[in-house]
Amino acid sequence: MGAIALGAVALPSWLVTHAPPIPVRPRAKVRLPRPRVVPPAEVPAVEPVDFVALDPAEARAFNESVPFVTGPNPPARPFRLAATGEDRARAIDCLAAAQLYEAGDDTTGERAVAQVVLNRLRHPAFPKTVCGVVFQGSERSTGCQFTFTCDGALAAHGWADAAWKRARQVAELMLGGQVYKQVGYATHYHTDWVVPYWQSSLDKVAAVGSHLFFRWTGWWGTPPAFRRTVSTSEPVIAALAPYSDAHRTGAALDEAEGALAAAAVLGTDTPRPQPDDENSFVVTLNAKAGPDSFAALAQRLCGARSYCKVLGWTDKAKTPHFLPLKPDQIASMGFSFLRDRERQLEKSLWNCRQFPRSNPPECMKQQVFVPASEGEPLKPAPAAAPEPPTLSGVRRRGEPTPVPAPSATP
Repeated sequence: MGAIALGAVALPSWLVTHAPPIPVRPRAKVRLPRPRVVPPAEVPAVEPVDFVALDPAEARAFNESVPFVTGPNPPARPFRLAATGEDRARAIDCLAAAQLYEAGDDTTGERAVAQVVLNRLRHPAFPKTVCGVVFQGSERSTGCQFTFTCDGALAAHGWADAAWKRARQVAELMLGGQVYKQVGYATHYHTDWVVPYWQSSLDKVAAVGSHLFFRWTGWWGTPPAFRRTVSTSEPVIAALAPYSDAHRTGAALDEAEGALAAAAVLGTDTPRPQPDDENSFVVTLNAKAGPDSFAALAQRLCGARSYCKVLGWTDKAKTPHFLPLKPDQIASMGFSFLRDRERQLEKSLWNCRQFPRSNPPECMKQQVFVPASEGEPLKPAPAAAPEPPTLSGVRRRGEPTPVPAPSATP
């Protein structure tokens, strides 16, 4: 029995002293830009939202290592929006949307988000309207200040009427002079599981739930910097038209309804421009929506861009993620759209093997890629002449002239 007892003690001791060392994961190196204090004579630039490549655990560890700024964190002065009627209603709904999509149906988080929006509203680095602040940069895939405005969240996820009502009540109170003191004059925030590059030049002032709040370092983060006169003329935001009566007017309603109709043409989520080319879209199309709908979709995706490309596939497995395209991706493409207003060019083309067209100029040139000599790239074979279109009918004498179908171009 004594030998057994001795072994029970000695064996674990030997394993502890002779076991190979457990590898320790090296701490991630976070390289942020050098801090810069913007002088009072220079309005600070509003940086796009760009994150350091860290997993959530590494980001949390880094964020915990960043100390809160010392010294006072004065609450913001009360703000009361002077706008009335439709302008006030638009401001309330823009602020309510920001609260809900950024903080969820949580009153405390919503008040903190609303305070940041109002701080930005009174700071000369940002737009002069509530809706302008919330939707700043939303027309770009990598420039929006609040991600819900450009990542498809508005179209993909709605809120219950009760949550929307509560958010509007919070927005009305904040626009009527209520202050969320804890975040002070913060103009930036992020969740604790990410690290944005702009963090290095701002002071960390507060934490609310999983969100960390920051203000500009130096004079631009002090109360005197937040005295800009705001505008009471709020813009109409088409993306809010399905949810807001105040934004459901005229062209905004048409654009919103068109966007919802265009979404039905897609086989996947609402697409965003290519990461390195804001004028190019690669999409998976819904073949059941009908080929004529593809041109309307391209027009809506391109919006007001003077130069734009939309490339579409009906098979999600064949839809590329990035440009340039490979030969097999070109061959399987179902639709393309090109707009170049400088050259006065705007053209939609279909793969007529997939979607027969009665007008041959609307067909893509079919390219079959054949192997070249070893070491040389693939070369396209000569394009075959398009097959003559099949007549859809014959109009006899005395019959009325057919009325052309409505154009797909809005």
